[in-house]
Amino acid sequence: MVIFGLGYLGEAVARQAEAAGWTIRATSRDPERGLIDPTDPKALGTALDGAEALLVTAAPTGAGCPGHAALAPLLADVAPPWIGYVSSTAVYGDRGGGWVFEDAALNAASIGGARRVAAERAWLGHGAHIFRLPAIYGPGRSTVDRLRAGTVRRVNKPDQIFNRIHVEDAAAGILVALVRPSPGRAWNLTDDDPSSMEAVIEAACARLGLPLPPETDLNDPSVTEAMRGFYLDCKRVSNARAKAELGWRPRYRTWRDGLEALIAQA
Repeated sequence: MVIFGLGYLGEAVARQAEAAGWTIRATSRDPERGLIDPTDPKALGTALDGAEALLVTAAPTGAGCPGHAALAPLLADVAPPWIGYVSSTAVYGDRGGGWVFEDAALNAASIGGARRVAAERAWLGHGAHIFRLPAIYGPGRSTVDRLRAGTVRRVNKPDQIFNRIHVEDAAAGILVALVRPSPGRAWNLTDDDPSSMEAVIEAACARLGLPLPPETDLNDPSVTEAMRGFYLDCKRVSNARAKAELGWRPRYRTWRDGLEALIAQA
């Protein structure tokens, strides 16, 4: 398997895939990691030659999807039989708290979401499997870690509902799709419990015995543009298709399950 973008999710996929017997080749922009240079066509072509699967996890930029730009010219000669693209539930935009399914119209409300829509369309031209993920959390990247580090920005918007996914559950869903291929199909890989960020922060603070962080205005300079964009969307994302078609079930069904696991691991 070739993984274009060995970041947080890519590493989780690599760990699970290697445990299942896959050999992993991966790219990184950091030369110190000793991985494939994503800007080197020759190295990419060599990696793809004979590969059975290609997974693109790198996020799109203003210039488009870096994975598609680098790999599309090579796929005519060395296309793996299975291609996957990791997208985002941001492609759906704001649904006013209502439920959204994979066949819904894509109506991204943020620049990042619009870039994901364009990237999906590019990869669907190659028969890719599309995985739409909400906010990813896990060890080292969670509300628990941010509370302990004192970096949580508590924007009080209780009616802002969204899903989450534990990184290991997201990786597991991708691997299930490897053995149940359906080119051109999209799946939402989300948990079963869409909730507000306020509820998660309050529960985590209570569990850790920490005071609630002070509220922060959405326009405060400490709030990143990415976080502001996140608060544009309010929706509940269904994972019913992934359960029915892939037989996938998240190990951490709710953020409460994930919260307890993260505290236990610390």
